[in-house]
Amino acid sequence: MDDEYETYKLWRVRKTVWQLCHDRGYLVAQSELDQTLEGFKLQFGDKPSERRPNRIDLTILVAHSEDPTDQMFIFFPEEPKVGIKTIKSFCQRMQEENITRAVIVVQLGMTPSAKQSLGDMAPKYILEYFLESELLINITEHELVPEHVILTPEEKTELLMRYKLKENHLMRIQAGDPVARYFGLKRGQVS
Repeated sequence: MDDEYETYKLWRVRKTVWQLCHDRGYLVAQSELDQTLEGFKLQFGDKPSERRPNRIDLTILVAHSEDPTDQMFIFFPEEPKVGIKTIKSFCQRMQEENITRAVIVVQLGMTPSAKQSLGDMAPKYILEYFLESELLINITEHELVPEHVILTPEEKTELLMRYKLKENHLMRIQAGDPVARYFGLKRGQVS
């Protein structure tokens, strides 16, 4: 494993995760959004082959700006392919800290049973997962991706009334769309 590249990759992924949290309305310090590669190396180390940084140390906990009780974990599991045992340990930690939402950043993927367990945990726990490769860049900053603004229920009602539309007249976005996943959109939300 090339330590230099691996450190760079972890820094890029963590930077995109901070932006994801900020774009979803969670409180994120500007210093986290602006962290340089050198700052990352000072804080976490630059020898991934020697577990510096240790992926567990990269775990993030953020609170929502409008509701401080709405908190979200970002987990970085050690194993390349995440299994159900790891998912259960994350859920146990979430239960201990009374947190219902989490994002899991996996290296290579998840076992089929782990993926199924994510769905089984809903609606008590909302667990999403992203591959590290999906978070190397922030897709919302790409020149071909139009700006997305998530409307509040009030803004959605106003939009429907202004243009005399029904909800089924609005364009659809797939739940698996990369931008929908990035923003954590749920059925019925308008972007």
